[in-house]
Amino acid sequence: MRVVGVAVMTALMGLVAAVPARAQAPSGADGPHINLLADTPSKTPDQIEAEQERDRKYRDSLRKIPDAKVSNDPWGGVRSDGPKTATTKAVPAAKKTKTGSTQN
Repeated sequence: MRVVGVAVMTALMGLVAAVPARAQAPSGADGPHINLLADTPSKTPDQIEAEQERDRKYRDSLRKIPDAKVSNDPWGGVRSDGPKTATTKAVPAAKKTKTGSTQN
């Protein structure tokens, strides 16, 4: 009985391996059926001219946008070639006590 069971299992495994995967290739399919041609008709000369005019106006509008200002980067001096010297030095303010008078 074991010999028959092993023979049947071997035959079933051989059949399963010979059947193509249905999810990848539908029955009778040679390959994917994709239409590579355009579904819409080609553009008329008027449509082409209108599209060129629209593109020209778009490019002109981009030229009218002002250039961006230089960013205010507080760490820019650290990353540059050398440190920049400060032209003015901050003077520390006089310390006030709780009563509002200054100490000597």
